[in-house]
Amino acid sequence: MSKKIFSGVQPTGNLHLGNYIGAIKNFVSLQNDPNNFCIYCVVDLHAITVKQNPFELKKNIRETAAAFIASGLDYKKSIIFNQSLVPAHAEGSWMLSCIARMGWLNRMTQFKEKAGKDKEKASVGLYIYPVLMAADILLYDATHVPVGEDQKQHLELSRDIANKFNLDFDSPNFLTPPEPLIQKNFARIMSLKDGTKKMSKSDPSELSRINLNDTSDQVLNKIKKAKTDNDPLPDNQNELSKRPEAENLLGIYSSLSDQPLNTTIKEFSGQNFSSFKEKLADLAVHKILPISKEINKLLKDENFLDNVLIEGAEKANQIASEKIKQLKKIVGF
Repeated sequence: MSKKIFSGVQPTGNLHLGNYIGAIKNFVSLQNDPNNFCIYCVVDLHAITVKQNPFELKKNIRETAAAFIASGLDYKKSIIFNQSLVPAHAEGSWMLSCIARMGWLNRMTQFKEKAGKDKEKASVGLYIYPVLMAADILLYDATHVPVGEDQKQHLELSRDIANKFNLDFDSPNFLTPPEPLIQKNFARIMSLKDGTKKMSKSDPSELSRINLNDTSDQVLNKIKKAKTDNDPLPDNQNELSKRPEAENLLGIYSSLSDQPLNTTIKEFSGQNFSSFKEKLADLAVHKILPISKEINKLLKDENFLDNVLIEGAEKANQIASEKIKQLKKIVGF
């Protein structure tokens, strides 16, 4: 069965190993399935829900595009573009925000987490960005969306909006309620300094993450200094629930070597962390260094990256603008 897949990544700069294993690596696998039509978006409109430095934002948009391409996304096979180049996203978001209900948005847990205790100072954009996410997806009739568990609620909102629009305007199947594609294994890569926290660019410690543009020395040093416990590596998966750092490092190894976690556990059962870390570091350098070199090479050619995004936006606009025309006609504009 053919799938139309849409996913987006915020241009926050310094994409890291967690972004690669938890999302981009999966994007490449989906793209390489001939039954899939894939659209990958640098969601720069989402980025401005919090204050951005304009110079840094432009740099981060290019860096995200470079990471996509360096990791194996093919702009000739997939549509790769940045959101702000396609006006239909903002236009569609307004029309769909008139369908979405306040009660639905009030249930969004990510807003509560990101806004913190002082919600009154959060931007309106941060509150309603799940509606923009719905527009991103629904404008392309996406059938499937790769999401983490933390985004599953937003996808449910997209489905609610699609179903309500179709019902309110007596337009069966006009908007396609998307299905989630939840990565079962290694969807959340944790900090190298704390196995209970997700790997994040916002962590003040550079040692907490491996950036996709790190050098081999940086990768080796970060894995060498990664937090562990004092016991030998386990011989079964059940033991890992009490050992978050061991689970995280074994998961990283499994993902980078494309093998099941149980296979990795058998391979290193009873060994100490120092010998395991050496092999993990070698594997990480082998996988990450080519990506790092390609990112740095691509970043030197800004015109190429800009042209990839512009050409992708032209393709995306053909699809999204046609959907907007139909949307307007149904609404009565």
